[in-house]
Amino acid sequence: MASQLNPKLPRVQDFDLAGKVVLARVDHNVVEKGVIKDAFRIDSTFGLIHYIASRGGFPILMTHVGRTRDKKTGRIKSGPGSSVAPVVDYLNRKLEAGLAAPDLPVDPDWGITGFSEKVMAPLLSDLKARKIGGLYLPNTRWFAGEESGDEKTEALAKQWAQAADLYVNDAFGSWQAHASTFDVARVMPACAGFLMQKELVNLDRVLKAETPLVAVVAGSKYDTKIGPLTKLYEQADRLILGGVIYNAFLCAKYGLEVAGVAPEDVELARGLVEKDRATGKILEPGALVESQSAEGRDPARCRVVKCSDFKAGQKYAYFLDVAPEALEAPAIREPLARARTIFINAVMGFTPMFWEGSQKMYALIGENEKALKLYGGGDTLTELKNLNPGLYLRALDDPSYYFFTGGGAVLTAIEEGSPYGLKPVAALLK
Repeated sequence: MASQLNPKLPRVQDFDLAGKVVLARVDHNVVEKGVIKDAFRIDSTFGLIHYIASRGGFPILMTHVGRTRDKKTGRIKSGPGSSVAPVVDYLNRKLEAGLAAPDLPVDPDWGITGFSEKVMAPLLSDLKARKIGGLYLPNTRWFAGEESGDEKTEALAKQWAQAADLYVNDAFGSWQAHASTFDVARVMPACAGFLMQKELVNLDRVLKAETPLVAVVAGSKYDTKIGPLTKLYEQADRLILGGVIYNAFLCAKYGLEVAGVAPEDVELARGLVEKDRATGKILEPGALVESQSAEGRDPARCRVVKCSDFKAGQKYAYFLDVAPEALEAPAIREPLARARTIFINAVMGFTPMFWEGSQKMYALIGENEKALKLYGGGDTLTELKNLNPGLYLRALDDPSYYFFTGGGAVLTAIEEGSPYGLKPVAALLK
């Protein structure tokens, strides 16, 4: 069954952009301490930026960077470390975009409170006269009201709406309902950008996957993945676990104690163990790397432990990786080779110190040239790029691969069974 968009979703290509100011929310949250850590999310929006300009529109871009608001006090911390300046510089270098970044006054405690049509008037005049190629607003989380969810949020959304004719959401990874992703879409004409459309179509290819479907899932806390993990278990033909999620599963199944695994995670994993007794969907690699310390890697304090040796009541130090040779076992290799769809949201080891399991897993997945391989963004994509750079570069132009830009959004949509219930997406449908 071919994947497609909800026909009620307005798309940017459905609008005449000539002479229109287009406010585009992108997900360029890739800056750490003033440095771009990975430009993939920025590059993924080149199509929209070019399209707006080529169709005679005037682009205004905005994104969040980092976490700037203290949830208890409401105070906003701004500064060079969370500035969009590195992104603006990157776009101007890569695209000769001619973007200008307005210097708006920022209160040291409460952020930007003076955004108004009057403040924007000279900037919009330069934009429409094509003295500049576009505007890039300051970090949306510097604006009072972006995250507060009160009257300030509503006022900010209306102020942004007054500066533009059309709102485009191209930031599927920014799935929380904030002023720049949700409220502004409710007070002006709004539509989905090209990247948003791609993310939705490819999510449909996960939710309505061609079978056999193999899901590879890992995480550092069981409770943060239990919802999507339960959904994937129901849908997938086979499931491979890694990280603390797998350690918790092992503790619950074999009655072990493993360092770094919280008792509450073990309790949560018991339900999955009981389900799997009947179906046997979970594929176990069979050997793990045990380390006496999680602070560093000392070969003298590491060993490979076979799962066949597990007995109830045994205590182990930290399981920090899957033994790469264990992934060669037919029980793992053959289901991956037969799969028609593989969904990956997993770093198998405690990187960067323990990386061999992840590298081997990604290489095995890459051997299946017929399967659709969907990587769930975030750390998974970063590690694929770092550990298997040749595979990553080939995959960028390989239609059998898709790289999601937002891992959290993908997992939330999987848990809910549809991406159209996410508030920023639902706001576009209305």
